[in-house]
Amino acid sequence: MDDHTRDRSVAPPLGNPTGWRREERVWEHATLRRATVHGVRLYNAGDYHESHDCFEDEWYNYGRGSVESAFLHGMVQVAAGAYKRLDFGNDDGMRSLFRTALRYLDGVPGDYYGVDVTDVRERLRRALDDPSALDGWGIGLDGQVVDAAARDYAYAESLEH
Repeated sequence: MDDHTRDRSVAPPLGNPTGWRREERVWEHATLRRATVHGVRLYNAGDYHESHDCFEDEWYNYGRGSVESAFLHGMVQVAAGAYKRLDFGNDDGMRSLFRTALRYLDGVPGDYYGVDVTDVRERLRRALDDPSALDGWGIGLDGQVVDAAARDYAYAESLEH
């Protein structure tokens, strides 16, 4: 566990996803969990740019070749692809970003830091063939699909740009 990613104030999950150290009752990388929670909620609220920023800011904490880096880079691409499709109607741009996201998410555990990565990969593959598969879809976190609240926007606003 890296000191710069520790934070005991980050709440435990509802289940037992990869990244949660059940016996110790801590996240392996608590700042990754925090960024993920905010990023997923903002994505689900349709605020793809802010979601992207949450994942991207945390991504810088990890070196190349780590599963943490691959997950975060993949989620950056997911948010960017949704932004292309749903805000600009750019399906070709979405496809390009989703293909990259799938490469990064390949090998990431199916329930990583509470994110249903298995569902994310399946939805991205469907959207490559039918971009409307993205319409109305939300990312699962701890078995739920939850939209953003004020604290999620405050977190995104606090990030250095």
